[in-house]
Amino acid sequence: MKKLVVLFLTLFVFNALAENTNVYFCKQEFSKLPILQGGRVKPLYVHSKEMMKYLTGKTELEGLSSTLAYCLLSLEGLGISNSLNINIRVDHSESRALLELGEEKTIKVTELVDKKDLIRAQMSKATPDSSYQKSLKKLLNKVSLYSNIVSSQNWLLPELNNNEISWVPLSAFLRESKILEAKKTSINPFQVVIQESANHFDKVNPKSSYKLEYKYAKANLPIWSMLVSLAALLFLTLFKKFKVALGLGLITVVIQAIHIAMRVMISGRAPITNMYETVMFSGFGALILAIIIGHYKKEKVFIYIGLAYNVCTLMMMNFAGSMLSPNISPLVPVLRDNFWLSTHVTTIILSYGALALSWVLGNSILIKGRFNSLSSADEKYYSDLIYTCLKYGTIMLGAGIVLGGIWADYSWGRFWGWDPKETWSLIVLCIYIAILHGRYTNWIPPKRFIPLVTASFMSVMMAWFGVNYILAAGLHSYGFSEGGAIFLGSFFLIQILVLVFTWKPVKNNREPKNV
Repeated sequence: MKKLVVLFLTLFVFNALAENTNVYFCKQEFSKLPILQGGRVKPLYVHSKEMMKYLTGKTELEGLSSTLAYCLLSLEGLGISNSLNINIRVDHSESRALLELGEEKTIKVTELVDKKDLIRAQMSKATPDSSYQKSLKKLLNKVSLYSNIVSSQNWLLPELNNNEISWVPLSAFLRESKILEAKKTSINPFQVVIQESANHFDKVNPKSSYKLEYKYAKANLPIWSMLVSLAALLFLTLFKKFKVALGLGLITVVIQAIHIAMRVMISGRAPITNMYETVMFSGFGALILAIIIGHYKKEKVFIYIGLAYNVCTLMMMNFAGSMLSPNISPLVPVLRDNFWLSTHVTTIILSYGALALSWVLGNSILIKGRFNSLSSADEKYYSDLIYTCLKYGTIMLGAGIVLGGIWADYSWGRFWGWDPKETWSLIVLCIYIAILHGRYTNWIPPKRFIPLVTASFMSVMMAWFGVNYILAAGLHSYGFSEGGAIFLGSFFLIQILVLVFTWKPVKNNREPKNV
């Protein structure tokens, strides 16, 4: 091993000095290399970005890309040191007190490694499933990941053996004999050996999607979708250019369709198996639904609410951080039946999108009515538009629940089990059925119908996000995500403040029933 280290240093120290960097033989071109992690093959660019984001909360470290930083850390297992400083963020107050951080919110990863026994002992004493215990568990996971990386065990490379690919860690892959053989034909034997491994993998697995995933990750399509959708919304609301807004809206649909199609090709499944994907598909589906309804109803308002909700979902996808992880992971067994995955979950998420359209329009009318008086005719007109969205959303939600019951009977041997996700979906359905019935029979007047619909969307958010972020229990464990309680609490608070701010008393003059 010492000979190998000396060989590396001799070969690449001059390259490092010439480039005026401290990256040794780590190259940005390694971003395209195939590696195996998390149960699937993916490009090093994606894996290194995920790992550095998880460890530090950032995709760059001291001016180095995630690929170079990850590569340098991986070399520590070969005895090649680096000067990178990795700071781990500690948000939980009790965890900071345990680590004696005072007002500081970060700790050096090396210090955290030294305190792992203390963290492990405290975690066993903490209340099960408490936020404190989860915080300590996350810190231990980061310590474990860091140790795995710096021991050269996290970077798994393909190696050809008898026309079959086996995956070996970097420490085992870089054998002295292999490097010396490559040195005979190149002054950069490390790069030659690494590239040969990729060529061998491509030869054995020509249909692997890791190259497509590299293009997918580099394209940043969610950012472009958000910018185009936001421009469409501005043209519609500020400049009153409906045709321009509609054209940009259609371009947004195309970009998002390409984004979803690439994700499907990479993962081999419907893009609705985690919180990131449900948010993505909800905004996309709601925009398409709004365009279709707006076309048949000849009503421009639907384009506005479709774009507005799509912008909200795209902002969440781009700026929600660790709350919505874009990582593509293998499916748990219960989700591997693509037929039920593509019917039950898709229908539920589309129903959330349709109900979200009513929420956006409801809030818009409430705020507009707070600053400008609306006539009874206007209130009835907007109520009819909201009613249309509710009908689509409620029907799809009911169908999705039934399909979920059939899938549950197929997977778990029972149609209904009062699982938290099932229960909250039923609560949402009952709430919206009651609202639809009240609107149809004039039991709920237009002045109360709009704020009631707007408030009811909080039940959707509870079923969608609350079960995962707050309750964190039930058989739908594959949908759980870390964090998000602050987001959901902020959403509820803002929505309640909007309802209070726009509240107006209603005169006791009920409209006659339709005959």
